[in-house]
Amino acid sequence: MALGDSYTAGPGVPSRTGTPAGCDRSDHNYPTLVAHELGVKTADFHDMSCTGATVDDLTAPRTTDHGTNPAQLSALTTHTALVTLGIGGNDIGFSKLITQCAKSGILYFATGSGKYTGNHAPCRSQYVDGTTDTVRQKINTVGDRLADTLAEVGRRAPQARVYVVGYPAILPATAGDCGRDMGLAPGDVTFLHQEQQQLNTTLRQRAKGAGAEYVDTYAPSNGHDACSARETRWVEPLVPLAPAVPVHPDARGERGMADAVINTINASRGS
Repeated sequence: MALGDSYTAGPGVPSRTGTPAGCDRSDHNYPTLVAHELGVKTADFHDMSCTGATVDDLTAPRTTDHGTNPAQLSALTTHTALVTLGIGGNDIGFSKLITQCAKSGILYFATGSGKYTGNHAPCRSQYVDGTTDTVRQKINTVGDRLADTLAEVGRRAPQARVYVVGYPAILPATAGDCGRDMGLAPGDVTFLHQEQQQLNTTLRQRAKGAGAEYVDTYAPSNGHDACSARETRWVEPLVPLAPAVPVHPDARGERGMADAVINTINASRGS
């Protein structure tokens, strides 16, 4: 059973499959690849993931432009044996955050790259004021809600092994060539990277607290972010050069995430 958002669904990665069409699932997303690798029968595989999904959409229907996706947890039964869950990015508005930072980056580069302001993280300034970080606050909220969700998964599917799947490297730790590929000011590359790391840390902690396994997709994807070489990247930049939607995994990324899930499953079976 696959639950999650667009990083799970694989929008733009050929070919689209499943209903509703508005969830934009790929037949080469990581859940499908994992199911194939494990030899799961088609009748026993259920992918409930949906592009744009938040934690709310796990327990309530999600309306898309092309149909309604049922509450994702509604597909769980007492016979469900394995569950993957990738969620949280939309709850903190990460895609909108990157878009906003890219807009700040355009102004940053057009006005001397911080030469006159000394501010090399203009986007960070919009979200962090002293010790108050509004993105971190949203991450903390996601963590609390994920804990509740995992408890509900356990109630509905008590026999299932549950794997919380983290997010792959979207940006590098330092700016590098991100100005070219993403239009981000150097300090904002670091800011966004740190926020993603905090989200992954929270997902890991909540998974552990609920007795679930955490799948680290960041470590194997490190160096394959949206600012890395076109031939090796797992995540496409704002203007994708491979079939995928902006700032989302391409086929290579979905394959890499699938491998991370398989490795974690194998390791947990041996423990």
